[in-house]
Amino acid sequence: MKRVILLLATLPCFAQDTFTNPLLPSGADPWAIYKDGWYFYTHTTGRNLTLWKTRNLAQLAQAEKKVVWTPPPNTPYSREIWAPELHFLRNKWYLYFAADDGHNRNHRLYVLENPSADPLQGEWTLKGKLTTPGDKWSIDGSVFENRGKLYLIWSGWPGDENGRQEIFICRLRNPWTAQGPRVRISTPELPWERVGDLARPGPDDKPHVDVNEGPQALIRYNRVFIVYSASGCWTDAYALGMLHAGAQSNLLDPNSWTKSASPVFRALNADRTFAAGHNSFFTAGGQDWILYHANPGPGLGCGGRRSPRMQPFTWSPGGFPDFGRPAAAGVPMPLPTPQVP
Repeated sequence: MKRVILLLATLPCFAQDTFTNPLLPSGADPWAIYKDGWYFYTHTTGRNLTLWKTRNLAQLAQAEKKVVWTPPPNTPYSREIWAPELHFLRNKWYLYFAADDGHNRNHRLYVLENPSADPLQGEWTLKGKLTTPGDKWSIDGSVFENRGKLYLIWSGWPGDENGRQEIFICRLRNPWTAQGPRVRISTPELPWERVGDLARPGPDDKPHVDVNEGPQALIRYNRVFIVYSASGCWTDAYALGMLHAGAQSNLLDPNSWTKSASPVFRALNADRTFAAGHNSFFTAGGQDWILYHANPGPGLGCGGRRSPRMQPFTWSPGGFPDFGRPAAAGVPMPLPTPQVP
């Protein structure tokens, strides 16, 4: 018996060296941020804001988890809480999210603030609505800093009716206040961005909706990249597109931005991986990773079957991200190298 135990002890422990997707059984619009030796993670629950805390995102299923904010009933932000993001700005934590009163046309962005060093501790205070310029329908708000200036990017309607979602940008006076005009930097114009027929349109919907949504900034090699989701999440054509601009350019000038002609990340013939999209980014041990959601089967749309996945990506010699393709579910991949605090 001792000899058997010894032999087993010398075998490589593959389970500790690899992980498999998905990271959780469900969770759309995944977001992660690293600070002080910890990864903090969140995703859409629809009813509250929940945070996870872990040393390694591959161990998300075993992570500490806490509901940090539940909206009061009967307010403009009580329902359909979508795409939360956690940011550390000006020495405080901020949670950005979209919400409405039960009517999609009333979706707007909101901001919570917490001065605690640990976002799972302390008190979250609602700063209020982050009113985007023009106060139109707004979802998927994300914040980034470039050359000392804060910017807000989001998905919005050009007018007051559904039918087309576009990517907008504006400056932020502070983490909860927009300033200046909104500037459209992307509209669904290419065939792969315009798959959006609705089988059963809702009261605020048209039979077909063109979609650009979920913008995420990635700054590297003196460029600002914005990776966004295109086509309807209710279709299996859902994929990631990309814009880029020079980091020294005027980011509020639409002419500064160039759109990639083809999707930069799209699920094709990957087992139990469909409609991959709505991503965020993180680093681990100096390696870049993309965090995204996907469905385990075709035709599952925007429901609760979407689950968080992650995989590393590389950079081309010309300084552009190469995301590859979404990996099949259940395939072992090397664990992220621990990040040095």
